[in-house]
Amino acid sequence: MRNNPPLILASASPRRKELLAGQNIIPDHIIPADIDETPIKSELPRAYVKRMAIEKAQKISPDHKGNFILAADTVVIMGRRILQKPKNSDESYKFLSLMSGRRHTVMGGICLITPQGKEISRVCETHVKFKNLTDDEKKFYVQSGEWEGKAGGYAIQGLANRFVSFMSGSHSNVIGLSIHDTLNMLQGNGFATH
Repeated sequence: MRNNPPLILASASPRRKELLAGQNIIPDHIIPADIDETPIKSELPRAYVKRMAIEKAQKISPDHKGNFILAADTVVIMGRRILQKPKNSDESYKFLSLMSGRRHTVMGGICLITPQGKEISRVCETHVKFKNLTDDEKKFYVQSGEWEGKAGGYAIQGLANRFVSFMSGSHSNVIGLSIHDTLNMLQGNGFATH
């Protein structure tokens, strides 16, 4: 029987909650961290996504000492460019055009603050390649609305799965949280996961 201190998920993402639930981990509280997510000038994607996860966890931590705080952030990278959540359908179409027939990298930053106040963070990378997309395929996807609120403008667990011709790395990282890395971080710091 698990007897862990409370776990707080510092994220509003329903996908992160679902991924944890798939491992029988139900956060005691979900408290989205309201932080400024603007990249710092000339900040590299890896540093950015790690900083976002850390800042989210640190924002929640002071009011919840003695708890496990789990925070994460996900970005899609084309070259050195960060593709954030598309603002509208035109930007969604543009992102699909950029990724068509090319590889991109999904970076997931994870930060865990333990009940003792120890902070652990890491970044995991997944490489994804989309097939060459036709204009009709791009329009179909944009019209589906599935891109809304998704880093890079797509959901691999949904309709966009049909576009993936290659993937190397964690599938759950592309959805929003590397389960392998998260479980290792939790278990390695005294959180019983079974």
